[in-house]
Amino acid sequence: MDIKDRFVQVIKENEGLIFKITTLYTNNTEERSDLYQEIVYQLWKSFSSFRGQSKISTWIYRVALNTSIYFLKKDKRKVTTVPINMEMLNPADDFDEEEEKRIKMLYEHIRLLNLLEKGIILLYLEGKSYQEIAHITGLSQTNVGTRLSRIKEKLKSQIHKNK
Repeated sequence: MDIKDRFVQVIKENEGLIFKITTLYTNNTEERSDLYQEIVYQLWKSFSSFRGQSKISTWIYRVALNTSIYFLKKDKRKVTTVPINMEMLNPADDFDEEEEKRIKMLYEHIRLLNLLEKGIILLYLEGKSYQEIAHITGLSQTNVGTRLSRIKEKLKSQIHKNK
């Protein structure tokens, strides 16, 4: 398999995580499409230099988050709320309306976080370890733990305030 075919396979296998990041960091379909293309472009540019020292998904997260933050800063876009996409939540067959409301409220509050906080909590919700989050974000594990505690506390107080 040549490098182009391998790259396409990796993108197809991980397009869900790229989509989640683009959905969280953009406000509309056009911006989401632009950011998705920019992330894939950045991944392609650095694909041949990926040394396999981490999981491919960890590397993709790192590139995608850094590209998203740069993309937003470069265009001086103001991050506001993003409509939640039901596909992103992967609703179960046994739909629970009350749980759906809680998830929607959580994502509404996550969208109010700053760029780095969004990335950290997204990785945490994806089940990444503190070590993996640290590797992806470039923070220390201790810093990740501290920031996650603060983010959770911030979300908890915001949610309780709005009840």
